[in-house]
Amino acid sequence: MNRIGHSRDLHRLKAGKSLKLGGLQIPSEVSAVAHSDGDCLLHSIAEAMLGALALGDLGTHFPDTDSAYEGFDSMQMLKKVYEMVKKRNFELVNVDATIHLEAPKLASHIDKMRQNIATNLGVKTERISVKATRGEGVDAVGRGEAVVCECVLLLHERHRVEYL
Repeated sequence: MNRIGHSRDLHRLKAGKSLKLGGLQIPSEVSAVAHSDGDCLLHSIAEAMLGALALGDLGTHFPDTDSAYEGFDSMQMLKKVYEMVKKRNFELVNVDATIHLEAPKLASHIDKMRQNIATNLGVKTERISVKATRGEGVDAVGRGEAVVCECVLLLHERHRVEYL
């Protein structure tokens, strides 16, 4: 059986020195406003996994009212979510994610993000697609007020071997 997950995550931006995306600290004039480390890309991937298996959302599992998750490393969050997926006998087939961000430009960071996500999930890099696009001056993304990440992914249920 296959299960499809989709998610969209948005973070307001504020003046800063770096922006965390895909587990990378990227030099930037803005930072995400968030309870955790604000890695919008990893949040969208984790939430899509939860959605694919009808397990609720990130706020259910990592509430922003819990001080234990203040500044929490989103890669650890993603890994914990993937452990939930694997416990239910599913595995990740592929991720297709898009980052909507006016600045900084991300082309030189995309391959490292893909490798970072794949390594931390224990899958091949070819299963992880990350793209970036700008807002072209339109809406909160285009005005540099927000970063938005969208993700669609496919999970596949592993076959169980039953012995007589």
